[in-house]
Amino acid sequence: MAVLRAPPLLLPQPLSPSSSSRSSRCPNCRGVTAGIPSRTRIHGGGSGGGARKRHLASRRRPGAAGAPSCLPATEDGVAAAGAEREDEDGYLAREAGWGVRQMGRIGEEMRRVAQVQAEAFHVPVALFNDFFFDFFKAEVLSALIYRVRNSPPDRYACLVTEEAEPTTQLSQAPYEKIVGVVDCTVQHEEDILKHLQGANEYLYVSGIAVLPSFRRRKVGTALLKACEALGLQWRHRFMVLRAYEDDDGARGLYAKAGYRVVSRDPDWVTWVGRRRRVVMIKELPIHDNQIEQQ
Repeated sequence: MAVLRAPPLLLPQPLSPSSSSRSSRCPNCRGVTAGIPSRTRIHGGGSGGGARKRHLASRRRPGAAGAPSCLPATEDGVAAAGAEREDEDGYLAREAGWGVRQMGRIGEEMRRVAQVQAEAFHVPVALFNDFFFDFFKAEVLSALIYRVRNSPPDRYACLVTEEAEPTTQLSQAPYEKIVGVVDCTVQHEEDILKHLQGANEYLYVSGIAVLPSFRRRKVGTALLKACEALGLQWRHRFMVLRAYEDDDGARGLYAKAGYRVVSRDPDWVTWVGRRRRVVMIKELPIHDNQIEQQ
């Protein structure tokens, strides 16, 4: 009998920077893009190792100054910006009764995040579907743990949506109230930077997942608003995401939020059975006087 494999999670994840992008980026920017273990086979993942960890440590030495065009960030500055933009409940954004906050780094909450993403992106198979779903969820959780452990706190964040004023779920544990998830990663891919005038980095939004029973209830809108709040907090001028070209629902949501298409995958990707994607960007309203004050 033929052996079936669980389908990979086709989410645009942080890409490992090439040697050319490293040399051309601002020398004062801190941190590197977090990689993902190759064994997870998540689209776009890179591999990590001792060299990457040493590079991360060297990049995060105290006193590293950012160049003006990079919207420089310091530990104290990022903390202060976060305090200004999070409300008393720790939410980055509220929309239609939903609140979006950063994921807590605890086992139960991370497993819930993996559950939400697995339910959103798992492709059912004809035989042994439950087995393959559990395997797929374990792969998603493994990739999430890797990103959390190997990313500086101002380079990667997983945001979660829950009811901002829960009244009917008081008996549930906090992590059980999570209904939507999104990943935000600082990146500097050269093919995208050419569309971002004057930028050396950008905040990349990926893996937007909403539980099926909560779709069309503004959860995705709340997640996008929180991503923008995080982008302002981390002082990035541009937001970037990818969407499938034929996914009118997702593209409509992003367009309504202010994103515009700047590039598309080449035609040949359809020849190998892949869906064509578009790159969409949004410029955040960061004023020059705000940059000068940092």
